[in-house]
Amino acid sequence: MTQLNSESILEHTHIYGDYALSESKIADFQQNGHVLLPGLCSPAEAAAYRSVITEATYGNNKETRPMEERDTYSRAFLQIMNLWKLDARVARFTLARRFAKVAAELLKADGVRLYHDQALYKEAGGGHTPWHQDQYYWPIEQKGIRSLTMWMPLVDVTIEMGALTFASKSHTEGFQGHLAISDKSHDEFDKTVKDKGYSVVNANMKAGDATFHSGWTLHCAPGNAGTIAREVMTVIYIAEGTFITEPDNENREIDLKGWLPGQKPGETVGSPLNPLLYSK
Repeated sequence: MTQLNSESILEHTHIYGDYALSESKIADFQQNGHVLLPGLCSPAEAAAYRSVITEATYGNNKETRPMEERDTYSRAFLQIMNLWKLDARVARFTLARRFAKVAAELLKADGVRLYHDQALYKEAGGGHTPWHQDQYYWPIEQKGIRSLTMWMPLVDVTIEMGALTFASKSHTEGFQGHLAISDKSHDEFDKTVKDKGYSVVNANMKAGDATFHSGWTLHCAPGNAGTIAREVMTVIYIAEGTFITEPDNENREIDLKGWLPGQKPGETVGSPLNPLLYSK
């Protein structure tokens, strides 16, 4: 039997079909700010896309310093953004309607646009990811749940390898401070989690499972105590019709220029880098 290369596999592994998302899962997300969806990708789909995403990640990686020479952020993971623009094969994953439809349903939105994708590969021996809020970085509407991130491991991931840890219901507080991912954010938000009594939730995951979390949900991840990299691909979605706000920190200024090129505060998200991925 002829062996298929990754290109041939992907020709037969488009991410077709919808995921049967239950009302209880939508309610869980709305209530807790995060939800785990088993089998969002099949094992065959996860394996096929692992091949090309990993190739694109390491092919575009610029981080070559030994672990001991990096700061906390750089030890947490190798981070490559907008891979969909760098590799047409990865774009089939990032732009997949199945994922976008789930994102829209969880947000209870009429549609969703791409904000950006990013590979987050936590190397064996890599450090922890500090507590943080994603939407600290994003210059978009501050009220309500207007954004979420899909976090999908491409290999089986245990908690000890760096599976995500969520502070349930923390999204209900909205913005909780200008704290970039750092030792400071970890210490301050760790105190917040304890003081407010948030339930802390994490779980082992299979390749192709996915979590979705609100841009306001406090989350972190332990270091990778395993012997292989924690290979994860993420896609960030913004509800259709979401307004851009005036950047009020340096990172939001950077994001406005980088992920919303040519747009201004007061406009709705919709630059060429933010295609509409699903609409009812």
